[in-house]
Amino acid sequence: MPENDAQDFINALPFARALGMRLDQIGEGHAQISMDWDARFVGDPATGVIHGGAVSALMDTCGGAAVLSYPGALGTATIDLRIDYMRAATPGQRITARAECYHVTRRVAFVRATAHDEDSANPVATATGAFTFDRKEQP
Repeated sequence: MPENDAQDFINALPFARALGMRLDQIGEGHAQISMDWDARFVGDPATGVIHGGAVSALMDTCGGAAVLSYPGALGTATIDLRIDYMRAATPGQRITARAECYHVTRRVAFVRATAHDEDSANPVATATGAFTFDRKEQP
């Protein structure tokens, strides 16, 4: 999927726009999407930590973009997404998700993803997912 098409994919999703997601990299089954810290998405006002739902949405969107960038992909939807939260994201820092579409069957694509903040090499969360895989027609 060309980079402009992938950013259009993100822009077409109202929640992705609302979260301020930005496509950083995409190609051949890989994607990187990030979002800035925003007080509107804080889950704990006492600490300023971003709500896990915002992190989940970022990882899900990144996984879908990775599938759409896989050669031959036409469309996708999330079937299953398992997220393990490892630690709280550091308040005030940008969160970046990276996803890889590592295996594709006739109708299902499998994805692994991680989310990091700017502070650490240790992930904020990891995810594995299954997505529908709609193929372009073969001539």
